[in-house]
Amino acid sequence: MSFDRRLSSMTTSEYPPHSLGARGEALARECLEGRGWEVLAQNVRFGRREVDLVVRKRDLIAFVEVKTRTGRAFGVPELAVNLRKRREIELVAADFLFRMGLPEVDVRFDVVAVEVDTAGRTTRLEHIEDAWRPGWR
Repeated sequence: MSFDRRLSSMTTSEYPPHSLGARGEALARECLEGRGWEVLAQNVRFGRREVDLVVRKRDLIAFVEVKTRTGRAFGVPELAVNLRKRREIELVAADFLFRMGLPEVDVRFDVVAVEVDTAGRTTRLEHIEDAWRPGWR
């Protein structure tokens, strides 16, 4: 089977994780902007750690982890934001706040869970506000 034919016959669940994740991040960004959030940064890194979105509404900054899945074989997407992942995001957030000179700003951590079906349609997009509190505040 030729590469072009294989590519055209792929379902969403066969896409590489990066493209599925990028699609989920774009959907999350669109959702948040539609709710009045200003996107300050996307894919912010500190070493090998990363947070997907940094958004602001008035005096509140939210660090947002986006998890996208094509099924529930591994559970709902938000369950992938475990304690280890939360601590990594907190490190990125602390570095971001330090570099931006915002040490005393109000901060929270959110999760956006995105589920899509095999046809690529969004079946669930949930913004989980204040998903956890930082260990350093």
